[in-house]
Amino acid sequence: MKAIIYDTYGPTDVLRCEEIEKPEPRDHEVLIKVRAAAVNPLDWHFMRGSPSFVRLFTGLLKPKSQRMGADVSGLVEAAGRNVTQLKPGDAVFGTCRGAFAEYACAPESTLARNPQDVTFEQAASAPIAGLTALQALRDKVHVEPGQRVLINGAAGGVGTFAVQMAKCFGAEVTGVCNSRNVEMILSLGADHVIDYTHEDVTQGDRRYDAILECVGNHPFSVCRRILTPTGTYVGVGGGGPDTSSMALLAGMLKNTAVSWFASQKMAGILAKSNPADLNTIGELMQAGKVKPVIDRRYSLNEVPEAIRYLEKGHARGKVVISVWPESAP
Repeated sequence: MKAIIYDTYGPTDVLRCEEIEKPEPRDHEVLIKVRAAAVNPLDWHFMRGSPSFVRLFTGLLKPKSQRMGADVSGLVEAAGRNVTQLKPGDAVFGTCRGAFAEYACAPESTLARNPQDVTFEQAASAPIAGLTALQALRDKVHVEPGQRVLINGAAGGVGTFAVQMAKCFGAEVTGVCNSRNVEMILSLGADHVIDYTHEDVTQGDRRYDAILECVGNHPFSVCRRILTPTGTYVGVGGGGPDTSSMALLAGMLKNTAVSWFASQKMAGILAKSNPADLNTIGELMQAGKVKPVIDRRYSLNEVPEAIRYLEKGHARGKVVISVWPESAP
């Protein structure tokens, strides 16, 4: 089978599309014929081994795993002997390691069945971004109807899901984006949109019950003035591919120190894939309440180009890898 592999850290030049052996599912896993995958900032961090603390998980000197890609959607080809909820032929979506390939294995615990009338590409765009938005709003913010929620980076992968989900929770939503994305964010249901090229949201008069920082350019210490006294700040974005470990660490330490003396709350989020939350996202998509925004589509051998595009930081919604055509058997 064809797969994107790498055996050293670096820019997209380290990625190769090669023929490798099809994986065998372990007892708790299923083998997926990958129809579509999606690109995430996680991928470029793993590819570059940057910031350097990422290597504590991926390998100090070289990658432990040669495979890349986390968001996946496709058809179950085979199931391990301990798999109980999924069977060959089921259309699934969720997370795995090695989604940039024609076949990938994933634990049953990180998958759910594809919602009806949702394409493989749409389903593949949802796991990491959708789970991050859902778990940030529900579990960190505890958003309630009528609360004011600000989403900085509303046009990105997490942001486009967060705008729609916050509206599902009944919040009054303000999205921050650039000029070309204003109409798109309004079409997703935002009540207000701030164009950051003309206005600095941190200098405004409005106060928010929650802020989702999806870009990483507005730290908690700066955002406190636009939070209500008991508001919650959730850091979702960790900066771009050139952000150093020292800069991230310094920012984290400063935010933490400020939070010790603040009545407002600060939290981070690392999405956890599970069938229940994936089913929640699937139900919202099936009902038309959440519609994935797909900016560009690339083929499997164009993964390096797709990552380069995402690294530039201007993708609208998600960047998707179409592995097998929708019409493939």
